[in-house]
Amino acid sequence: MVERKSLIEGLKTPSTVDPSREKLFVYADSPKATPPVASPAAPETRESNGQTGGSAGRVPLTTRIRGDYAVALKRASLERQLSGTKPNTLQDILEEALQPWLTANGYLTPPHR
Repeated sequence: MVERKSLIEGLKTPSTVDPSREKLFVYADSPKATPPVASPAAPETRESNGQTGGSAGRVPLTTRIRGDYAVALKRASLERQLSGTKPNTLQDILEEALQPWLTANGYLTPPHR
């Protein structure tokens, strides 16, 4: 069994690894990866089971809202889930609330029924 060294001792010991092989292992000869950016052109495919019927795919959206809105929204979601009322997820409730505003202000076409 190989004798164990402390991290400090290992750093002081000269490396026996070929620097070019070390660089190949660490960087794998690939360009720096950039994190993916969500855009409407590449939406997520996850769909909810709510009544919003938007079939347009989902993209992540992060925002901040007032604390009392967050508490009321979470409470509404949990109570609706317990009673089996739809929509009951935070996402579906928010989509249902946003749709009339976006339509009324000309940012969304009215849904075809």
